[in-house]
Order: sequence, then C-alpha cells, then structure tokens
Amino acid sequence: MDFPARGSRDGSETSTERVLLQFEIEQFLYREARLLDERCFEEWLGLLTDDIHYWMPIRRTVTLDNIDLEFTKPGGMAYFDDTKTDLTVRVEKLVTGFSWAEDPPSRTRHFVSNVEITGRDGDEISVALAFHLYRSRLESVTDHFVGRREDKLRRVDGALRLCRRHIFCDHTVVRATNLSVLF
Repeated sequence: MDFPARGSRDGSETSTERVLLQFEIEQFLYREARLLDERCFEEWLGLLTDDIHYWMPIRRTVTLDNIDLEFTKPGGMAYFDDTKTDLTVRVEKLVTGFSWAEDPPSRTRHFVSNVEITGRDGDEISVALAFHLYRSRLESVTDHFVGRREDKLRRVDGALRLCRRHIFCDHTVVRATNLSVLF
C-alpha cells in the first residue's frame, strides 16, 4: 500500500519510513492501552484531540441481503457517541469516585493487534486494528469485549493524537452489566 511521503522527491515513502511510522503508531497504541489499564485516565485524555469522535454503534444480527444494516449508522443509536467533553466528564466521574459502576474499580487489560495503516491524508493517519478488552470486577465478574477499531491519528505539534475512534464489537449482545470502561 502506498502512502504519500513527507518530503520524498517521487512522492513515495521508503520502506524505512513506513516501518518507522508503523512502529510509532504501535507504540502510541500500546502506551494508550497501558494508561487505561493503569487507570491514568487524565493522562489518557491528553492523547486525544479536542475534536475527537468516540463512537461505538450497536450491532445487529441480519441476513446477508441486509448486511448494510448490521451496524447502526452515525447519528443513530449507539453505545457511545462521545466528544472530548463527554469523555472528560466520564473521566472526572471515574477519578472522583462518583461512578457507582466503577466502585470498586474494574481491572482491565487492553490488547491491540493486527495494526494496519489504511490511509493517510495530510497529518491524519487511518489505522485499522483488532482489540480484546478483558475486564474483571468484584470477586467473580468478568467481561470480554472483542472486535475491530477504526482509529484516526493526527500529528499535533510533532506528536500523534487520537482524533477518531470507531469501535465495532464482534458480538451483538453485550452481557456486561455496564459499559463503564474505555475502549
């Protein structure tokens, strides 16, 4: 897959530039996962742009001839359809203890894999990946969320920041008692 390079004469990136960008993106995603697992939510907010769109549509079981209706559309019903303000309010509730669903707090482990750069447009980089979010609560409650994400990263002042996260769960029924975790 060819992506426009920054500064190369013929418009194509070198293999080294592609590998370095892939590494930078993966390190960003691993750091983000660690921050969430360590409950460093305020630091996690610093990885987001002010115009972030954080969205998780509802998935339905449909027949093949209706496959375009499998996920709800933007603007329709969704588990999350958040802005930076919405995410900030969620984080404030988590860190101040006012989130009853997270007292005592969940223990999470975020796994990301199959990271693929799917496109570039100026300072924005589209990334597709697979995720597995494991959560344990209380003494014996466990939840698994598995699916794919379509993230968009933007270079801001030389550093990568998350400007879009679209989360597509593989399951149609969320069996968790709440969705108080961050993906």
